[in-house]
Amino acid sequence: MTEPYAGREVWFLTGSQGLYGEEALRQVASQSQEIARALDASGDVPVRIVWKPVLKDAGAIRRAALDANADDAVIGVIAWMHTFSPAKMWIAGLDALRTPLLHLHTQANVELPWSTIDMDFMNLNQAAHGDREFGYIQTRLGVARKTVVGHVSNPAVTASIGTWVRAAAAWSATHELKLARFGDNMRNVAVTEGDKTEAELRFGVSVNTWGVNDLVAAVDAVADADIDTLVAEYEDLYDVAAELRRGGERHDSLRYGARQELALLSFLGELGATAFTTNFEDLGALRQLPGLAVQRLMSQGFGFGAEGDWKTAVLVRAAKVMGAGLPGGASLMEDYTYNLVPGAEKILGAHMLEVCPSLTTQKASLEIHPLGIGGKEDPVRLVFDTDPGPGVVVALSDMRDRFRLTANVVDVVAPDQALPHLPVARAVWKPQPDFATSAEAWLTAGAAHHTVLTTAVGVEVFEDFADIARTELLVIDADTTRRGFRNEVKWNSAYYRLAQGI
Repeated sequence: MTEPYAGREVWFLTGSQGLYGEEALRQVASQSQEIARALDASGDVPVRIVWKPVLKDAGAIRRAALDANADDAVIGVIAWMHTFSPAKMWIAGLDALRTPLLHLHTQANVELPWSTIDMDFMNLNQAAHGDREFGYIQTRLGVARKTVVGHVSNPAVTASIGTWVRAAAAWSATHELKLARFGDNMRNVAVTEGDKTEAELRFGVSVNTWGVNDLVAAVDAVADADIDTLVAEYEDLYDVAAELRRGGERHDSLRYGARQELALLSFLGELGATAFTTNFEDLGALRQLPGLAVQRLMSQGFGFGAEGDWKTAVLVRAAKVMGAGLPGGASLMEDYTYNLVPGAEKILGAHMLEVCPSLTTQKASLEIHPLGIGGKEDPVRLVFDTDPGPGVVVALSDMRDRFRLTANVVDVVAPDQALPHLPVARAVWKPQPDFATSAEAWLTAGAAHHTVLTTAVGVEVFEDFADIARTELLVIDADTTRRGFRNEVKWNSAYYRLAQGI
């Protein structure tokens, strides 16, 4: 799979006007180029920052917006009003803009040159003036944007811009996302249902179904030599159980797991799909529920949802793009069971098989164990504990009249004791602000039981993504209270109904 930021750009747009004269505008251009170069050089920003000529009139502003919309490489624009750029000039351009927008409220200098300030300096360096005019018109028009305040030499500024770029890249990725469902979703389950037409309108994702036996044909077509190569890779990367190694009594099961991985890669590659779902109730002629294959594809950046849960597959793919190149990982997850010892409450998250090994830096164990559902052969899977550290658990739910994202900030911890009899990958975490408040808030939100756990990015990137998508986000973190959260859910219900209009 291609690196998600390769060839991507964010355009840097600078607002001014012709009133200041050519000499002043040359200084505006020079200083705005310096700001753009500083952002481009920052390690926090994972894409190219491309400076564009200073915008001085309504026609040029509208054309810049249309050009950004039309360029597939552009995932967002950053706007800065270096001087005073009368906001009525921006109306047509902002109305036309369909690309994520960040308003950078900054200035060329860090410190005021107190002893030499004159009116020439004041006329040239008035972003404090121009950006407030720009902020007004954005709010007046209801423009979704992120606002970042401060000088680009401040690491907090570049970090916040970098976070927004990752959200914009995820937004772009969902709009290019083709998702293949192998079979339907699990029977009688409510939360895995959803409006696929609305999802394409809201997030840009195309969700379609292929018969499981279409995948079976691809599995049967895999060459033995390719399986040999992949099995050798397994034995190099993982602690492979003796019974699965060459000469072991269950080596054929490992080869079948490799066959599934190669078939999925080929099938999805031909479709141009970067996310998929499976369902243990609909396996056709597959001999195993794909476990190892799913884990490995997620580690390569694919989105995945179990039991046909395409919404979670979209979210996993978005989280993969958000965290690309950062330490940590992202995976399908499920709150499975609790430790309810007072004062030591924890959540044990897992799934039947499909937890991504990007969540650990340790060498995973490749094992085979019975699976009590599905009625197929015992599947192979990677077993490991998720690395301790900060994380976010996020769910995407269809609330009938809108989609809702719910995010819980968590602290991933080591299990209290070893788990020698639990034959699946897992994560243990303490939810913020505490277990009872977190669980009550999650239930109040109607958030899904399938989630994505990411240890690569924080909650800010999901806030930015929700703003770009104009999608509701409920956050459960250290500041959450039961009363406040219940009220937010009520207020949001009213707000989003009103915001959608009649």
